[in-house]
Parts: sequence; C-alpha cells; structure tokens
Amino acid sequence: MAVAAAETRVFLEVRRRLQSALLILGEPDEGGMHLDVSISPTSLLLRTPDGCSETQLPAEVRLVPSSCGGLQYISGDGLHLRLQARTESSPQLISVFKQGLQAQECCTFSCQSCGEVLIKDRKLLRVLPLPSENWGALVGEWCCHPDPFANKPLQPRENDCFIGDSFFLVNLRSDLEQEPKANTKVICKRCKVMLGETVSSETTKFYMTEIIIQPSEGSFPNIPRSQFVQSVLAQCLVELSSARSTFRFTIQGQDGKVYILLWILNSDSLVIEPLRSSSCVRKFPLLENTLEADSRSAWNAIKVLYQPCIRSRNEELASSWESDISVHPLTLPSATCLELLLILSRSNASLPLSLRQMNSFKVAFLKM
Repeated sequence: MAVAAAETRVFLEVRRRLQSALLILGEPDEGGMHLDVSISPTSLLLRTPDGCSETQLPAEVRLVPSSCGGLQYISGDGLHLRLQARTESSPQLISVFKQGLQAQECCTFSCQSCGEVLIKDRKLLRVLPLPSENWGALVGEWCCHPDPFANKPLQPRENDCFIGDSFFLVNLRSDLEQEPKANTKVICKRCKVMLGETVSSETTKFYMTEIIIQPSEGSFPNIPRSQFVQSVLAQCLVELSSARSTFRFTIQGQDGKVYILLWILNSDSLVIEPLRSSSCVRKFPLLENTLEADSRSAWNAIKVLYQPCIRSRNEELASSWESDISVHPLTLPSATCLELLLILSRSNASLPLSLRQMNSFKVAFLKM
C-alpha cells in the first residue's frame, strides 16, 4: 500500500487476550512523499525515497499480514488498519510487594527520588498483607459476639512489614533518635520529598511510589521517576481490580482531596514503538519524555480512562464516585498525584487524535 507523507508517525497496540493489533500510520505534518508499508509476521518496514526504516516486533508477537482489514483513513489522524496477532498470554504479574520484599531477608529502605537510606539492614521476619479498609465492618457482620478487634489497630512489630493498597507499614522504633508525633509527615532529609506519615509513635506509613525496598547487598537501582511511578501504580491497580473486582478508582492526596478519577479499560496491551534514529520515522512519543534516550520499543501497559479533578473540575462526577461503594480510593502524596496527572496528560497528548477520547473521558496508557 502507498500513502503520501513527509514524515510518518507509527502507533501499534497489540491486545494479548483478543489476539489482535491496531496499526496507525499518522497523517503527515506537511507536504508529502511516497511511502510504502510492508508488514511481515515479525516486522514493519517503511520505505520512502529518502530511505527505509524497520521496526522489529518482540519475539512473543507475530502479526498475520493476510488478516489485514478495517482499512480506514481518518482526516487529521492517519491510516488505520487492524490485523490478527499471535501472542503469548499476558506475562505473570510480579507483585510490587514481592519485588524486593521477602520474609527472612535483610532489606534496605531507600528514597526512590535520591537514594537516601531510610532503614538499613532490617531483617523482616513477617511480611503480611493488611485486610481491606472496611475489614472492621465485615468482622461485625460475621461475629456473633462483640468485635474482638475493636479499637485495636494493626501495628507492626520491629521485624514486621505490613502491606496496604498503596503503602507499607513498618516499625521505626529502633531507627529513630527521638519519638515522633502521630499524624506527621515523613520527609526525606536529602531531597525533602514526602515519603509517608507517622501512624503512631512507633509505626510509620511509607507510600509505595516514594521508596524502594531491596536486599541489603544489592545496589540502588537508578530508575527514572516517571517509569517508577507508572510501574508501581499500574501494578497496584491491576492487583486491586483483580482482588476486589473493581475497575474504578479515585486517586486522592494524603489530605483527602481527589485529584484524578481513573477507570481501567484493559490490562493486556502491548504498545510497540519504533526506536528513534536519524533514519527512522517519527513515532508517537508514548508515555515518556521524548528527550530521554531509551533502547526499549515494546511496553506492557494498562489502558485507562481518566478525568482530572484539580481546579474544581468534574466536582459533581467526583462526588458521585466518592459515594459509590464500587469505586476504590487510592491514597498517594499530593505531589505524586500531580506527577501522575502529568504522566497521564503526556500519554494522552502523544496518542493519535482518534484514540485520545472515549465518551467524556480521556484515554492514556501506564507502563507496567
């Protein structure tokens, strides 16, 4: 097939469960040239009079060129076509709770933003998930006698780590020079980022998006902030939606203010982008700062619908979601809520025009 283009933007989304793929060749920004597109099971080849570029597909993905259909040109967007795709099933999700956190190991807790060590060489004897936030009400329904856990908060001992929806609870008694007050912010000494808050004089809540937990003998992983926030939040959302059969979330700050309404659309997307080079066509710079060098071209991602709630936007809808028991609240530091909103906005702006909206919601991807 041939279309006129000065510079073509390429977007390819593969759905693992549906075994299908959507390919979009973006509309040129200015005057055209001849472009030939060749699709093989393992690659996409684009040829122009100035040269050619090839995008290799991941080993687990194979397109079926003969299945090409649904060919459609959308003004302002580009050429759309759909194909069958043979892919392996979605990769096994590795819980964010297990990536660097195992019982019987000596672990180091560090600030993700700057690497400042918060807890060093802590041997964790128990790593336990906390019950859901409304567990007390459920106990009352099941017990035929007075609630034995009433007014008894779950507090970790020195070698415990309790895991909530978006946070870790740890006992810092032996690591503190003086006893902290309850309900105060925990701030990184080096970079001044909010890491969590004290729950009691001994127990501290660290937000998963702010710290890295790893075996003490390991070196600090230098992960770009945007990539880390996306990965942690995407995995939290997928795990919560699977465990609690909910797909709608309110993202709120530690002050209780709602920043984002988030709706999981699907969690089986594989987004494929051509690598940048002087000979390659320009891509839709999905999900990341386009100035950052990156050698990877394929990303497992979740596709979400979202609405921002800052500056009094969507107040009525936010109020409706907050009162709906099927919507799950997820609490993060307020600054991280704004970071997440920026990540979603960048993702949305990088998508082809026809994919940016669904009904009244905006569409975005979060890398896993």
